[in-house]
Amino acid sequence: VTSIGAKQVQEQLRTALAMGADRGVHVETTDNIQPLTAARILLNIAQSEGVDLVLLGKQAIDDDNNQTGQMLAALWDRPQATFASGLTFDGDKATAIREVDAGLEVLEVDLPAVVTVDLRLNEPRYVKLPDMMKAKKKTIDVKSPADLGVEPAAGVSSLGIRPPEGRQAGKKVETVEELVKELQALGLVND
Repeated sequence: VTSIGAKQVQEQLRTALAMGADRGVHVETTDNIQPLTAARILLNIAQSEGVDLVLLGKQAIDDDNNQTGQMLAALWDRPQATFASGLTFDGDKATAIREVDAGLEVLEVDLPAVVTVDLRLNEPRYVKLPDMMKAKKKTIDVKSPADLGVEPAAGVSSLGIRPPEGRQAGKKVETVEELVKELQALGLVND
């Protein structure tokens, strides 16, 4: 399990270790990491670890960007399945189920792959106290982005948020002829 952020993320890594994760990697930084930088960090770790599957949440809790998984798949040149609410494996393939407006979409991807997951994928089990105590004794590898050869990417900054400007109400027309006349009056269609 890997997490990128300040020292506080180690608490989540310890919980993941208590739930059964083999190892924890903390990429420590207090910088506001852009999705592209996070994707480059995860790419380095995925390649060095030789993983077959990278699971990410569908969006971050801090900035709600929903970009890191897609960027990682592009940088790694591997298939991706986004917003998975179900996931199964068969040999060197993974099948993801995702909820879309029209129902359920089923995607099959070759492994290695990147999958971003929805909250409905599973319900985490409760951590037992003995497992939490064991997790406190496990080592968490701490690295910096620089240790992984990653420099922060230029990012996007929000300059402000404002409501859309008001606009005039539309005009109803009853017939096609009326519509054409209105469009001609506005100079949008020729005679």
